[in-house]
Amino acid sequence: MHVRELLVQPLPCWDDLDHAIDQLDAYDWIIFTSVNGVTFFWQRLNATGKGPGFPTSVKVCAIGPATARQLKKNGIRVDYTPKEYVAEAILEGFEKMNVRGKRILLARAKKARDILPKGLRAMGATIDVVEAYRTLKPRGGSKKLKKILTEEKIDVITFTSSSTVNHFIELLGKGDTREKLKGITIASIGPVTSRTAREQGLDVDIQPEEYTIPALTEAITRYFTRA
Repeated sequence: MHVRELLVQPLPCWDDLDHAIDQLDAYDWIIFTSVNGVTFFWQRLNATGKGPGFPTSVKVCAIGPATARQLKKNGIRVDYTPKEYVAEAILEGFEKMNVRGKRILLARAKKARDILPKGLRAMGATIDVVEAYRTLKPRGGSKKLKKILTEEKIDVITFTSSSTVNHFIELLGKGDTREKLKGITIASIGPVTSRTAREQGLDVDIQPEEYTIPALTEAITRYFTRA
């Protein structure tokens, strides 16, 4: 069972994103790190009437295949997808491209790791970070989560990002995390999420070789088939 503890929401103010959209043709690259980022970016692009006019001069990077597919659904060519679907792999690829002096737009969630902007700036690139959406904890989420863990038979909890781990721990509250989740299998989508989970006191039992939802699903299936 996946205990969903985040709500994906539009931003209360679009000024920064709209400003970036107004000057899209000034960028050399735009990077998308999630399907949600693509979805909300294109919703705003269409709302401002600029959807059909996406500049062909701008190269596009997608963190993984799901994000790339979402871009292609919008008719956008993807120029680069790293072999491993994490921010560190994006940096490795961009380092080989020599992005010094290039201007890059990063569209992402309100709360995200800073490894990409810091790494790209260290390479000499100019990077603008704009929020395309935000993630929020639902009202009453802590009470609901504790009720689920107490009253229902949970076999597995899946985490698909570091933010889901952190929000989950916040909702779970103080106390012995391992004791509260005793007997429950923990599945993580990839190494970054797994590292965050371990830092929060969780034991990660499942992590797929490919950091995607389908691969995570297959890994969970194999794990319980062998059990």
